[in-house]
Amino acid sequence: MPSMIEEKTIPLSRGAGQSADPYTIEHWEPEDEGFWEKTGKKIAARNLAFSIFVEFLGFSVWQVWSAVAAQLPNIGFNFNVNQLFWLAALPGLSGATLRLPYGLAVSIFGGRNFTLMSAALLLIPSTGLALAVQNPATPFSVFVTLAFLTGFGGGNFASSMANIQFFYPQKKKGLALGLNAAGGNIGVSVVQFLVPIVITGAVFGGFGGNPETATVNGVAKTLWLQNAALIWIPFILLSLFTSWFFMNNLKVAKTSLSSQLPVLKNKHNWTMSWLYLGTFGSFIGYSAGFPLLIKSQFPGINPLQYAFLGPLVGSLIRPVGGWLADKIGGAKVTFWNFLAMSLALLGVIYFLAHKADPGAFAGFFTAFLVLFFCAGIGNGSTFRMIPVIFRTQKLREFKGVKEGSAAYNEALKESNKESSSIIAFVAAFAAYGAFFVPKSYGTSIALTGSPLLALYTFLAFYATCLAITWWFFARKDAEIPC
Repeated sequence: MPSMIEEKTIPLSRGAGQSADPYTIEHWEPEDEGFWEKTGKKIAARNLAFSIFVEFLGFSVWQVWSAVAAQLPNIGFNFNVNQLFWLAALPGLSGATLRLPYGLAVSIFGGRNFTLMSAALLLIPSTGLALAVQNPATPFSVFVTLAFLTGFGGGNFASSMANIQFFYPQKKKGLALGLNAAGGNIGVSVVQFLVPIVITGAVFGGFGGNPETATVNGVAKTLWLQNAALIWIPFILLSLFTSWFFMNNLKVAKTSLSSQLPVLKNKHNWTMSWLYLGTFGSFIGYSAGFPLLIKSQFPGINPLQYAFLGPLVGSLIRPVGGWLADKIGGAKVTFWNFLAMSLALLGVIYFLAHKADPGAFAGFFTAFLVLFFCAGIGNGSTFRMIPVIFRTQKLREFKGVKEGSAAYNEALKESNKESSSIIAFVAAFAAYGAFFVPKSYGTSIALTGSPLLALYTFLAFYATCLAITWWFFARKDAEIPC
């Protein structure tokens, strides 16, 4: 059987004698060590690699506004600070809303099939943004619509994570999910690093359109802001090719929508949603708002020279969070991580309150890098907690069942399906941080002239995350130690 799977899952064309769907794997038993070593590991690694590629592009398109919004006033668009924060925030609102249907879609349509669809949808906002920035008469409402459509990229995370967790055995999920998420998360840093470079030249020649005249700190420059969107289109087209030929659907992952909805009644669906909002919501929200926050609070600083470093740190460290959770427990890592995030946020608040002092920006930036570092660790550790929690719950329903028995293996399969649905919901809920964080900055600045009110609100939120982690998962007599 393994050899038959191997032949059917690496097709380069639909040749004669192949089944109607040569990309679907009928039999998948990653907990069987023999199957895993001989067949499963290689197939899982291949799907993980190309899943990371699509997720990376999704994050890049999703967060392109974090870099573009700060440049719009330079090329003549007369938008105020609050409007610019709206453009940075709206992709988070739509991306978060799309994550739940995206995550559930994997179990309905198949991981490969839906990856193809989600990658193709990225072409719509990319093309639209490239055209809109070239016309100085483009109204704010059009930019709002395009910012909302980039949420297609935000939905990718949920479908990718829900898909990949089916491919790996329990003891490998932490690192696999961490690598998958980190590969996507790093797109935020890449877009903030790459955009300032590609907009300075005619990268696409005559095909890229005419440049815009920009005024930056009183100096006239020539910019091709459309390149911020155009640069992703060739890679999106490449991802359609790689997803088509090198990814798979797993039949064991298929389930109906009605069978997934009951997980919404599970208490720990909500506790983990809250905790992941504290980690990933912080990461993506801080990433989306970081360039504009720097620009508004430290006007003499070019935000795009520095902003990319925060998401980069948070992305690269994420697999370490999953690895630590595998070794010492997700709840322990998550608890101490929230404490460290609270202390780092206090540092940010202090330096913003004294932003006129010498060295204030250096202190502010360093404290924010610590925040990004901790958010990355927490992203890995909280996501590792999810399959452990729901596996434990499902096995408790089969109390007394012998390990390795048919009933035991069936419980593991059911817990995988539940975990996939929970992952979709948790990822969707947490992504609202990409909307609330930058919008909170804008609202706080509009009401008080400072973002400090928003930051104090985030600090109070971290206190609730500490309490939830300790009570349900980390204390001695916790309901589900993990």
